[in-house]
Amino acid sequence: MLRAVGAVALAVLLAACTSAPPPARPPDLGEFTHQQLAWSPCGEALDCAHLSVPLDYAAPDGPAITVGLLRYKAAKSRIGSLVVDPGGPGGWGTAAAASLAKTPAAAPLLDRFDLVGFDPRGVGTSEPRITCRTDAEQDADRASDVESDMSPDGVKKQLAETTAYGAKCAEATKYGKTLLANVGTREVVRDLDVLRAALGDEKLTYLGYSYGTQIGAAYAEAYPDKVRALLLDGAIDPAQSLVDSLVTQAAGFQDALNEFGRWCTARRDCALGRDPARTTDAFQSLARPLITKPAPAGNRHLSFEDAVTGTFGGLYSRGDWTALNGALAQLAEGNGRTLLAFADDYYERDRDGHYSGAIDAYFAVRCVDHTRLTDRATIDGAHERMLAGAPFLAGGTPDTSELDICSTWPVPPTSTEHAPHPAGLPKPLVVSTTHDPATPYRQGMDLAKDLGGALLTYEGVQHTVFLQGNACVDRAGIAYLVDGTLPADGTRC
Repeated sequence: MLRAVGAVALAVLLAACTSAPPPARPPDLGEFTHQQLAWSPCGEALDCAHLSVPLDYAAPDGPAITVGLLRYKAAKSRIGSLVVDPGGPGGWGTAAAASLAKTPAAAPLLDRFDLVGFDPRGVGTSEPRITCRTDAEQDADRASDVESDMSPDGVKKQLAETTAYGAKCAEATKYGKTLLANVGTREVVRDLDVLRAALGDEKLTYLGYSYGTQIGAAYAEAYPDKVRALLLDGAIDPAQSLVDSLVTQAAGFQDALNEFGRWCTARRDCALGRDPARTTDAFQSLARPLITKPAPAGNRHLSFEDAVTGTFGGLYSRGDWTALNGALAQLAEGNGRTLLAFADDYYERDRDGHYSGAIDAYFAVRCVDHTRLTDRATIDGAHERMLAGAPFLAGGTPDTSELDICSTWPVPPTSTEHAPHPAGLPKPLVVSTTHDPATPYRQGMDLAKDLGGALLTYEGVQHTVFLQGNACVDRAGIAYLVDGTLPADGTRC
């Protein structure tokens, strides 16, 4: 799942490279598009509200659900609303907006726009929330390395567990299968257009990070005439299949690990030694023993899968590399506490042991957004391709379980992968980072081409960059959002 907006917003897990087809124009939604939002204070200079939307757009007269909103009002000459989503699936746009409102780099935008964050249906402060495992069950799943057992019995056990997981989601979530069938990007895009209308904006100005770029691209395809500006950072290629997206992402994390290794091995205190060519081998020597002997981590233990996940988390931004090196050095001494904390942050587990729900939302959205994959040989082939491009993962299968979960999901997919080519769309701005581990650079190139947009390249190692301290990127993005000025072709920061 994707970690969204780096330090600016909440983190969410490995990338979901999905695509929603343009939704059919729904029946009359006047009851929803003309609603008056009841804003009320919810923090310093912040207001919160809930947007009412149909549970099922095919039956808008049926039950309604709500989408959680947070607003920071424009300080000066208001242009309109700037709607933001941080990614995931499972990321809280309300938290992202609250964080951005405190970010100095965002000040020029806060002068001109009402900053509005929304929690996609089923997520965060939206109601009802997607609910599957309890906190204790999430902990137990992470502590288990069943995904590392690729024997016939191990694969059978994985399939049984993932089938039970889908059934638990349908049982524990209000409206059950009906909600699960209506939480995909297709429905989020419809909600986004209801939100645009309820905010009183003739056209949408949108800032999407990571999976949020998928929402933005799908909105552009469905409602190109309703777009004012789209800034998409950490872009996803919606034409990629599930297998190709996971293989590409695994290679992206390997690339980031290699970059980390070049940085680390130049230090005297590098936990991976002094030879950058041995970065993967050195990491494996620390991680593989955890498959059979998890490392103590306070009153918990660090599993192989959590060691990989924690390393993923540390690779998202170069700013975390010193701490990641310290975590790996601690593991070399037999203590997994800090690397487990990295994994907890990645999975959004707080210090009291409570999860945000992002994991469950991630799977629920992913499984309806992708063409279903059920063939075991194809799954195994995908795993082989992942290890070929990302040998540091050898010893476990971080992505096998999610493929299995979707293969037995209790509702069918509602979207298929395809390249969007919206006609009449104002030119969007796509930001892509050369060594982005979660959404590799090529995906941004492809999305900019498909949407007929401009590509802004950031040369660095991190996932998403806009409003995170790079003046070159921030100037270009702000100029685009405020007055529509795009950077020159080929601009690199």
